[in-house]
Amino acid sequence: MGLLRILLIGHGYLGVSLASELRAMAASVVAVHRGAPHDEPYPLLTGDVTSPGSLVAVRDSLPFDRPDAIVHCASSSRGGAETYQAVFVEGIRNLRAIFPGVPVLFTSSTSVYGQTDGSVVDEQSEAIPDRDTGRLLLEAEALARGGGGIALRLAGIYGPGRSVHLKKMLEGTAAIEEVEPSRFLNQIHRDDAVGSILHLLRQGPVAAGGLFNVVDDTPLTQRQCYEGLASFFGLPLPPLAPPDPDRKRGWTHKIVSNAALRATGWGPRFPSFLSAVENDPDLVSSIRAQLSPVS
Repeated sequence: MGLLRILLIGHGYLGVSLASELRAMAASVVAVHRGAPHDEPYPLLTGDVTSPGSLVAVRDSLPFDRPDAIVHCASSSRGGAETYQAVFVEGIRNLRAIFPGVPVLFTSSTSVYGQTDGSVVDEQSEAIPDRDTGRLLLEAEALARGGGGIALRLAGIYGPGRSVHLKKMLEGTAAIEEVEPSRFLNQIHRDDAVGSILHLLRQGPVAAGGLFNVVDDTPLTQRQCYEGLASFFGLPLPPLAPPDPDRKRGWTHKIVSNAALRATGWGPRFPSFLSAVENDPDLVSSIRAQLSPVS
């Protein structure tokens, strides 16, 4: 494939990194977000995926005639079902209507798997989420794939400046859920999530209609995660505490398999969360920088 022309919907934690990598590989990238314009080394347009008129204005402002692909990685901003309906389901409908024939790569979530028995799940496993938001993600996935696009089910994203488990451990607020068995944490480093998107964009029509889990090679239980962090930093093991009933991603307990994505030739730079803690030079320092100074 020659020079890629990519329209990127969403310019947040994942989108900024993806845009930078696309530009580094000499792709033509235009990013769209709902905020005010600011300087970037690529065109950054103000737009809203929930507004067809806004997307028409974006289309008419593109520096190329037609994108080769659209990457939808806009955030729900932690909204509920109404937001998911607008941003993901209606958003993809709008993109397909205004950019007919252009495949949409949609970043979904492994939260669509509702398993609670600790089993291994892959793309053929039953996906019956326990929340309306998960059911809307499945609807958005079907819309993207039905138009020749791809759905990527991303595990929990962490990376420089973002890791709830690492931050809690370093600030001393971590707690191990007092339940047995300890639930599995399925995670993916931001750079590996970006790498999976770039990998599939390069594949072009070969990946059309595909569905892939994006997760590292080493699922950890919550207890194993904090045991590993405590050992690495020489800190005491966090105390036991009742689980938080308001967890954003719901109460699931499963191991998400990345075998299908690996079979296409992709592999993670950081095969486990603990390997990233040890080997990503920016991860720990960026989280430490967020901590309040001890008085």
